[in-house]
Amino acid sequence: MRLGINLGYWGAGMDGDNLAVAQEADRLGYSVCWAAEAYGSDAPTVLSWVAAQTERIDVGSGILQIPARTPAMTAMTAATLDSLTGGRFRLGLGVSGPQVSEGWYGVKFDKPLARTREYVEIVRKAMTRERLSHSGAHWTLPLPDGPGKPIKLTVHPVREHIPLYIAAIGPKNLEQTGEIAEGALLVFFSPEHAEETTLAAVRTGRATVGKELAGFDICPTVPMAVGDDVQALADTFRPYTALYVGGMGSRKQNFYNKLAQRMGYEKEAAEIQDKYLDGDKAGAAAAVPHQLIDSTTLLGSVDRIADRMRAYAEAGVGTLSLAPAGFTLDERIGGLRAGVEAMERAGLA
Repeated sequence: MRLGINLGYWGAGMDGDNLAVAQEADRLGYSVCWAAEAYGSDAPTVLSWVAAQTERIDVGSGILQIPARTPAMTAMTAATLDSLTGGRFRLGLGVSGPQVSEGWYGVKFDKPLARTREYVEIVRKAMTRERLSHSGAHWTLPLPDGPGKPIKLTVHPVREHIPLYIAAIGPKNLEQTGEIAEGALLVFFSPEHAEETTLAAVRTGRATVGKELAGFDICPTVPMAVGDDVQALADTFRPYTALYVGGMGSRKQNFYNKLAQRMGYEKEAAEIQDKYLDGDKAGAAAAVPHQLIDSTTLLGSVDRIADRMRAYAEAGVGTLSLAPAGFTLDERIGGLRAGVEAMERAGLA
């Protein structure tokens, strides 16, 4: 199992700190540094800036949003970043959510699985540097009855095959991800529930194309906080968990709420969502079970975190991407170093 670092979103008042975190992760031997995007900072710009000021660490988009770019544009971006970084880029894709897709990008959030499959097909085809043509349900290249001609990518990526990850939560998405990608970007991943929430679906997708789970990168982002009081540390993540389980979507469509239900928290997930959508965010946070937080984060002493890391490795995680908590740079750097120490104590380094 390898370690990664997730910088999250840029522009939250800690931009200089984020660069320092990425540079320290590079020095410590972390495998990859992920940058996110939603409706603020874009990932490619951040990754370019980080890659220019690091030496060995991979840079990954966690994620590039499918409604934000045409697939050909994503292929251009991936090829350019791979070239500029000397082969250190990992391409993470995701459909985002209906609020962002339709409210920010003006792109209808319909048939996300079919759209993702077709998008990946075009991206892969474009990066082969053959002349691009495609006829599908969502994209037609070139457009018919017009001046467009099949064109090929002029940028030469360092690698023939850039690793492609998909952000996936639901069973059908996970199954498709196992079929068409090299890795899955996950959140709220619990080792104790890995088989029923993640691995079984991915394994089914791999089998569809005659492949095994081995070699597929299970890559969860895991919040982390070091200290002696596990209960107090868990409480700091209550608002974060309540936001996703309760407020990230509508009552009918919330992927994170459904994930919590699959983990056995049906009643609690409903209560969290009801309170959050009714405006009682404090009540929603209070309703989050301690065990839900503890099983999806790394909390406590370095030894306790080491024990949890063993559980993640045994559950099949290939890249464990940490999101160290902290309001200061020193706290976040301390979390990075604690992560390496925990990996060594766990015998996983």
